Amino acid sequence: MTEPRCAAISADLDEPQAGTAATATAWICLEQPGPWGRDALTQSRLDPALGAELARRAADTGVRVLLIRRPGRHADTHHDAPRRVYLAATTPGRPRLEQADLADPAALLDLDFAALAAGEPAGLGSPVTGPLLLVCANSRRDVCCALRGRPLAEALAAARPDTVWECTHTGGHRFAPTGVLLPTGYTYGRLDAEFAARLLDEAALGRVVTDRCRGRSTHPPRGQVAELAVRDLTGEHRDVLAVRGDTVQHVDGRAWRVTVEARDLPATRPASCGAAPTPATGLVATAVERLVPVG
Repeated sequence: MTEPRCAAISADLDEPQAGTAATATAWICLEQPGPWGRDALTQSRLDPALGAELARRAADTGVRVLLIRRPGRHADTHHDAPRRVYLAATTPGRPRLEQADLADPAALLDLDFAALAAGEPAGLGSPVTGPLLLVCANSRRDVCCALRGRPLAEALAAARPDTVWECTHTGGHRFAPTGVLLPTGYTYGRLDAEFAARLLDEAALGRVVTDRCRGRSTHPPRGQVAELAVRDLTGEHRDVLAVRGDTVQHVDGRAWRVTVEARDLPATRPASCGAAPTPATGLVATAVERLVPVG
């Protein structure tokens, strides 16, 4: 008898998704066709020395480096070709997305990673005005991402070429299919084609969807939960909220203090396929208090 996959188990437990997005204030997304290993930056057709150096430079800067490829059948090729790269800064209120086609991906080593994480222009390519959806399809990290993510990405890309890409591991396999919207960094799980298309349409209008949202990568886990709780309370869908500790502040001066607690799940669950089931918790907003301005 086949054991249930981690994504099915998580869905059956109704595991909370809020607060599970990977933390990153900027993303470097480099096109790399062909197969990806578990550690894709060093286990793909990309020069492993370059992949290791990109990972080293990104460490502790707030930048996350992903490999991407076009959905559908992809050639397992060793031939050099221009690579598309997307550079995203998720700064609330002023997210930025740029793209370039590189003859040599080593040009990424000329980037100032700290400046990118701070939201400054990379100066490497041209601005992108619309949103980008990256769907995790890294089967060597978890088979759920391939079984659920790849068909979703292919279906979406047929109608939205250059807007949807497969990507390497972003965390949270158990919520597959998962996706990251750039440049804002909002991350979603348990996607389907209709909902993912809605996400792209709403993002193009500058609107944030809280349904199935795992959080904004800009914030730490509790901040992700706090921001989503304020959005659900107020109905605010624009990119006008900042998170500072347990406080969420609106650009109009309003602010809320959010209490976030960890709650035990009702049963054990594996973090990924093949892992042993373990006790787990989910983050939940238990109170949202409107703060009264002083003075």
